[in-house]
Amino acid sequence: MAQVLIYGRRDSLDTHRTALSAAIHEAIMVALSYPPEKKFQRFVGLDDEDFIYPEDRGPDYTVIEISLFEGRSVQARRALIAELFARVETATGIPPHSVEITLTETPKVNWGIRGANAADLALGYRVDV
Repeated sequence: MAQVLIYGRRDSLDTHRTALSAAIHEAIMVALSYPPEKKFQRFVGLDDEDFIYPEDRGPDYTVIEISLFEGRSVQARRALIAELFARVETATGIPPHSVEITLTETPKVNWGIRGANAADLALGYRVDV
């Protein structure tokens, strides 16, 4: 499971939403061998006064937070971050300097999905990549 939360200035997200969505999901599929149908994303567009960050990040500064089941290797997580930087820049023109990424892993037992504890579900894809 990967739940993705994308924060940015409202006007920037409105401009880049479709391209960002595709780039992020493609990066997750490539780096984590993730199924294409498992796309979970939320975009949070903020007004200027609600999004405070250093000026050198630019008006398209974007924060990508991804919550994951634990179990991915260091190599897979590093690959995901590299894929995200590359694909976001290619798809949107937002430079890596203006993107921040955090990955948060938690045990499957801490997730509730489809009315069950995730530790009890057959996922249909591997987490230990």
